[in-house]
Amino acid sequence: MRAAGFKIDPPFRADHVGSLLRPAELTRAHRLLIDEKLSRVEFVELVNSAIREVVGLQEDLGLKSITDGEFRRASYWSHFVDAIEGMTVREALFSFRDDHGTLQFTAPDTIGKLRRKRPISVEEFTLLKSITKQTPKLTMPSPATMHFWLGRAGVDRSAYPDEALFFQDLADIYRAEIADLAAAGARYIQIDDVPLAMLCDPSVRDAVRNRGENAELLIEKYIRLTNAALANTPAKLTMAMHLCRGNYKGKWLSEGGYGYIAERLFNEVSVEAYFLEYDTARAGDFAPLSFVPASKVVVLGLISTKSPQLESMIDLETRVNEASRYVPLERLAISPQCGFASTVGGNPLSIDDEKRKLKLLVGTAERIWG
Repeated sequence: MRAAGFKIDPPFRADHVGSLLRPAELTRAHRLLIDEKLSRVEFVELVNSAIREVVGLQEDLGLKSITDGEFRRASYWSHFVDAIEGMTVREALFSFRDDHGTLQFTAPDTIGKLRRKRPISVEEFTLLKSITKQTPKLTMPSPATMHFWLGRAGVDRSAYPDEALFFQDLADIYRAEIADLAAAGARYIQIDDVPLAMLCDPSVRDAVRNRGENAELLIEKYIRLTNAALANTPAKLTMAMHLCRGNYKGKWLSEGGYGYIAERLFNEVSVEAYFLEYDTARAGDFAPLSFVPASKVVVLGLISTKSPQLESMIDLETRVNEASRYVPLERLAISPQCGFASTVGGNPLSIDDEKRKLKLLVGTAERIWG
């Protein structure tokens, strides 16, 4: 099955989620900065040089949406915490896992009234826009990311006796940030959300209930929060949402198909496109895509960033055609299931593995869409 035509607006037929593997010298630089053995000025110079190189890599591979690899960030959400007064980090109430065991991680923790001290990602975007001829793509953690890992226990009750006021302040911060990004020339922003995908897992819903919260009510809150954060987004700005079940050093947080939230996710969340993890059976089948309205695009995350094993182009094409039973080819695209490095440490692949996978991504899109 084949559909002709390039997409001239994002998301593109071959897109990627955002983060890319840091070169070894940049990983070292992050450690040296933390240890105060490298100045902020020296760090920024190293980061900017690495970003210029990775932008060239993406363009050479034929990608149309270009990110900075999230090279400035320690993790996909850390820069938000750094820029918001009233937030710190502590150990999350969930853990990553695979066949070999579990791994703890830290999460945003609200300890006071929230205030955006400065623009969060405008500096990142401004450099990126200045060095690519293609469409610069800016990624940001979803608003729910700032709440879910600790729940109500992660929102200081003296600062926010009413949790609704916390969500209101958080949405205000996102709207201000998105407005600044749009003013700087941003036309393509992707919010990265793990909580909604995790709540598709019955064991996660049980864990949420055991900590005294209602999983169904959380889904309602997170949809309202996301829409409040995206309110008044300029029409010229394409907003996408990436759904992920966890991506840390090749490990994951949850399993379960999208069926539990599909109707609400696809019809109520105010975005134009969805990047959906579909690289393993943990994501379920394509049937929930039947709820996607005709106005929205689905980007199928079929290529794994958790393993160096290279997928088969024929198998990828077969899976895209299977998905087209629910969403027509003209409203489909493909990508990896997540970024290659949601944190500085990255996933267990080499940069050469990453290049091969991105090249496969572009080649598969060309084969399917021409």
